[in-house]
Amino acid sequence: MPNEHHSESARQRVKRHRDALREAGFRPVQIWVPDTRQEGFAEECRKQSASLKNDPEEMDTLDWIEHLSDDEGWT
Repeated sequence: MPNEHHSESARQRVKRHRDALREAGFRPVQIWVPDTRQEGFAEECRKQSASLKNDPEEMDTLDWIEHLSDDEGWT
């Protein structure tokens, strides 16, 4: 059964890779993010963005991010 052998080989490679990452001091973390393919996602983004337009606190936050950002060499 070639597929089982190939699949086992892939599992072994992934295990070695993960073991090496752990040895280097990393750990796996699972995160859940919004599904951008979901119907209505883009409309909700537009709605939330529009609600922040001209919001003084949002402007302060954006100014703060701009001030802290290190964009040297990006432009």
